[in-house]
Amino acid sequence: MNKIFLVVRREYLSRVRKKSFIIMTILAPLLLAGMVLIPTWLMTRDDSPERKIAVVGEGAGLFYKDIASTKSIKFDYLPETSPEEIKKTYEELGYYGFLVISPKVVYIPNAIRFYSRKQPNMEMLMHISNELKNEIEKRKLETFNIENIEEILKEVESDVKVQTILISDEGEEKKTSTGLSMGIAYASGLLIYMLTFIFGAQVMRGVIEEKTSRIVEVLISSLKPFQLMMGKILGIALVGLTQFFLWIVLTLIIVTIAQSVFLPDISPMAGQQAVQSIMAGENAQAELNIQQAATGAELNEAQAIFESLKAINWPLILGSFIIFFLGGYLLYSALFAAVGSAVDNETDTQQFMMPITIPLLLGLFISMSAFQNPDSNLVFWFSFIPFTSPMVMMARLPFGVPGIELLISMAILILSFLATTWLAAKIYRTGILMYGKKVSYREIFKWLKN
Repeated sequence: MNKIFLVVRREYLSRVRKKSFIIMTILAPLLLAGMVLIPTWLMTRDDSPERKIAVVGEGAGLFYKDIASTKSIKFDYLPETSPEEIKKTYEELGYYGFLVISPKVVYIPNAIRFYSRKQPNMEMLMHISNELKNEIEKRKLETFNIENIEEILKEVESDVKVQTILISDEGEEKKTSTGLSMGIAYASGLLIYMLTFIFGAQVMRGVIEEKTSRIVEVLISSLKPFQLMMGKILGIALVGLTQFFLWIVLTLIIVTIAQSVFLPDISPMAGQQAVQSIMAGENAQAELNIQQAATGAELNEAQAIFESLKAINWPLILGSFIIFFLGGYLLYSALFAAVGSAVDNETDTQQFMMPITIPLLLGLFISMSAFQNPDSNLVFWFSFIPFTSPMVMMARLPFGVPGIELLISMAILILSFLATTWLAAKIYRTGILMYGKKVSYREIFKWLKN
């Protein structure tokens, strides 16, 4: 055991001292934050060039100035100009494109055509569609002799969101977010897949390097092949856990700072007070409360996300992540080490990598479907198969998994790791000292029988 510890110490220190480890440990949380913040920042920027669109044909008169212009889109109505007339000259006239609206659009939805040299963006098309949709709905309502249609439409316009609340066995209520659970499920499955593959490949490359440089002959003279293999696997596992914990700490610091800087204390009770005031008939106070609720709606929504984050059982999520990551990594890294010991260079590993990568990819794909339907039979059974359970069970966990199922999955994974390590050690002890011979699957099966 002491010799295994020495190998673990050597593998761990040699990797955590590398500049690449330090750089990635610092950059990874920043990159993850950037993946969230940069798209949001880009969406808030309004640097689109101004584009003029001509509205021609009979529909231009029928819907005259009903499509409102925006900062980046300007509409010119030319009801007396036909599409054939402007088709050849619209670019010379300074138009990005021209819009042809058929009067039949009232009962044929796709009776609108937009002509342009370039493919228009979705924002432009959605703006045109929504403006015409609202105008058509208003005109249809007018046929029923309804007065003050615009005011009525503004009054009845509503935004409804379903808030999920989990009830514990003790009757305790906790606010949750399905979107947040989906995000955690996706991130957990993907992270276990990436870390298992990355660090497992490191084990394989490390074995190949030591074998080709003949360092392994010196090491084998003082310790058993199994001790060398386990020391290498455990050492790299500790490197992965160290990096993972540092990512968590740095991410929590970033989240805490973001919450304190960008989320001032806005009372989340404003919306509730507005409803209560309306129910009580307090019109003036109700109007004030509604204004306050509308003013802080976006901030309260962000606060709701943080409340949902607090409601998640993070000790269970993180604890299970560590167990499934370690179990999955140890299982696959034993296979990677066996492959590395059986070949003389990394090129020869391709023929043996397929049986390892297929279960990994299968687990990733099923985990992707798990956050869409976590209770499906396919997801259920693959959360117990040891080669896929690290990813699939972690994808199920944010949606709630009975404790007995979680323990059974962990137990199967641990037993499978022990069995896989025993088989991999039989390949390792023979292949690590074999040079200059192309190994086949038949040869590996002979090693397993010995």
